[in-house]
Amino acid sequence: MTGQGAHAPDEGAILRINVGGFRRRLLSTRLSRFPETRLARLLQCRSKESILELCDDYDDFDKEFYFDRNPALFPYVLHFYNTGRLHVMGELCIFSFSQEIEYWGINEFFIDSCCSSMYHCRKMEPGQTDWDDKSEEGNTASSLDEIAEFYNNAGKFDKQPLGSARRRIWLVLDNPGYSLPSRVISIFSILVVLGSVATMCMNSMSEFTLLDGDGRPLEDPRFETMERFGIGWFTFELLARFAVAPDILHFFQHPLNLIDLVSILPFYLTLMANLVAKSSPALVNLGRVAQVLRLMRVFRILKLARHSTGLRSLGATLRNSYREIGLLLLYLAVGVSFFSVMAYTVEKEDNGGLSTIPASWWWATVSMTTVGYGDVVPGSVAGKLTASFCILAGILVMVLPITLIFNKFSLFYKRQKQLESIMKRCDFDGGIKEAPSVNLRNYYAHKVKALMASLSNMSRSSASDCGLSESSH
Repeated sequence: MTGQGAHAPDEGAILRINVGGFRRRLLSTRLSRFPETRLARLLQCRSKESILELCDDYDDFDKEFYFDRNPALFPYVLHFYNTGRLHVMGELCIFSFSQEIEYWGINEFFIDSCCSSMYHCRKMEPGQTDWDDKSEEGNTASSLDEIAEFYNNAGKFDKQPLGSARRRIWLVLDNPGYSLPSRVISIFSILVVLGSVATMCMNSMSEFTLLDGDGRPLEDPRFETMERFGIGWFTFELLARFAVAPDILHFFQHPLNLIDLVSILPFYLTLMANLVAKSSPALVNLGRVAQVLRLMRVFRILKLARHSTGLRSLGATLRNSYREIGLLLLYLAVGVSFFSVMAYTVEKEDNGGLSTIPASWWWATVSMTTVGYGDVVPGSVAGKLTASFCILAGILVMVLPITLIFNKFSLFYKRQKQLESIMKRCDFDGGIKEAPSVNLRNYYAHKVKALMASLSNMSRSSASDCGLSESSH
């Protein structure tokens, strides 16, 4: 490039445009009809710096403007300057076309009526792939996020003392299907969990209850031994994971680690409550607190989620389906309120179980959820018709949101299986093997497309708001 300055083209001058090798000469009078567009704004530039803010390069000697854009789409821009209208061909990518006209400063309002309906339908409802393809794309993208987090955590050991040994232990303890030792530890942990839950259940049965001389219940030594063995193993397991964790500060932010802590916490709190109650008779009520804490041992069953892909997928589904669950509860609340009033109206005089509206809520709830205990039933013909409609409405109410939740469960289950497959194939000592079924190009394109679409929507919404404010003035 030569020359030290630049000036605005004269009226009727010709602009030399080079778009990705596609060269054209445009009259400034034709461009000035659309002053908000990028090419028309070049006519107002008074310096080389202002020109370079609108184009990628400028040759001051030949007075030629360079744009690093798609040359295949620029003829549509030229057609707009010639006719004042935009046309969209059916084979074009709507996303690319939208980004292109936004770059040139051309508003979507200039799309001709013959193409406007097709353009907006394809843009707002991208139905080029079915739901399964979209789910698979989201599955791959989300799985790659988890894979990246897994390798990021594994890489943190490289900067820590005894990193290689601690990483091996971390892989064995935190990934049940990683190797044979990890599977053995996982199976043993499952057996301890099941044995602990079985011990708690048998301890509540009268056949296994021991009594002292005064007829007061005593702890069975066998059950007490099993309980302490299970607590010892769970405590060792938690401390071992904590000791080899790649990030100790964020260790308890993981849901599975919180479950491990909650599973052993009742035992130690019960032990402390019993010791305090024995040392101080005034605090004898703490014994009741200890009884309540003993019931919290049932949370140990949640430890199976660490060793079960299905339970982890269920937890992820519930965590990401709060909208669908809220919708289900809303439908149930509306149906229960409606049918309880109907049942109360037709049965209040002849049926004691439906004598009040709050009492009818129980009947409507068990009917809509198709539980049907039969403890409260309508007796009149009108009441039975109301119950029939209540049951049918309950089936529809339960089926519609549950279908969405099931689809999410299938998605998360595929993600978990894919993540486990990649974890089994990783080998940090012999080099990282290629991850199966991962297309980084599609993942990157998916992320960039989502980002650009959100930025495009933000810019269009702000532009439309400005247009509305100007029109109101």
